[in-house]
Amino acid sequence: MPVLPPLEEMEQAFERRDADYDGIFFVGITSTGVFCRPSCPAKRALPAHRRFFGTAREALFSGFRPCKRCRPMETAGRPPEWVRSLIEQAEADPSRRISDGDLRESGVDPVRVRRYFKANFGMTFQAFCRGLRLGRALEGIRKGESLDGAALDHGYESLSGFRDAFQRAFGIPPGRSADGDCVLLSWIDSPLGPLVAGSTQEGVCLLEFTDRRRLEAQFQTIQKRFKRAVVPGANVHLKDLRRQLSEYFSGNRRAFDLPLLYPGTPFQQQVWDELLKIPYGETRSYQDLALAVGSPGACRAVGTANGMNRIAIVIPCHRVVNKNGDLGGYGGGLWRKQKLLDLEREGAGMADGRTLQPALFGSPEAAGR
Repeated sequence: MPVLPPLEEMEQAFERRDADYDGIFFVGITSTGVFCRPSCPAKRALPAHRRFFGTAREALFSGFRPCKRCRPMETAGRPPEWVRSLIEQAEADPSRRISDGDLRESGVDPVRVRRYFKANFGMTFQAFCRGLRLGRALEGIRKGESLDGAALDHGYESLSGFRDAFQRAFGIPPGRSADGDCVLLSWIDSPLGPLVAGSTQEGVCLLEFTDRRRLEAQFQTIQKRFKRAVVPGANVHLKDLRRQLSEYFSGNRRAFDLPLLYPGTPFQQQVWDELLKIPYGETRSYQDLALAVGSPGACRAVGTANGMNRIAIVIPCHRVVNKNGDLGGYGGGLWRKQKLLDLEREGAGMADGRTLQPALFGSPEAAGR
């Protein structure tokens, strides 16, 4: 993640439309839902309506859409015409799915598209399109629309089946909720990118990075498991989660104190229970976890259950690594997994007055055996 300049410096650069800062940071305008370059010629928004991001990806997956005046998705200089055309198509109709076949028919190699977007924007073209769909929906929600209203107005899955697709992703209509409760969704900023959090009256049931590929599938799982409407909002558990995450990222919290709901298969719940036992600043291997749940030959199944954890960070699936010490997989991206482990190792070392030895992570000694 790029390091942002001091806030005062960014505010001043934005006020004077300083093009030297283009690409150094981006500005999200909460009153309009767009994000801009510092040099954007548009009228300056009030400071209270500004949010700063290190990358266009962060801004996009925080629910902001690219400004049509300064075009923050375009690299320095004029991009190739085929890139400009793809961006314009995606922005004009985010609900349209542009497949590899569509790209080939237009004379563009899908591999070339992927490489260009990864190199210049830090994401694939498909991730860019997902971000646009999410941004349009979140913008409507921020303005007070219902989820259904945001769906109808902004599109998400496809033009013809949008409402059904959005309902599958975010939950059943409130009138069909199994009881009076619902799953409330909030968006939480973090140093590693925005997160979407969910909670019922009983406790937290979701915490995922908004750019995770499986996010839509997780919404569907929440709807299936809880049989409740999923609506934007906040409750005491989400407020506590926001506060405790802030303390965690600042190095002032080593354990979360929150009621958690994580229904799954008996095996999944066994694995998730064991994840909660891994101490802050330590790791376990997939084999360690398989032994802990009484299935020493089930390393692959343990890995699958680990990847299906719906409450990232709090249920610390990032603390599971390969037996040889390699990071393994992580739904939020390996760079985030490394950042989380580095944060915890530094915090644990400072708290104990010593530096933890990486060689011990995932070892039998670290597992207390």
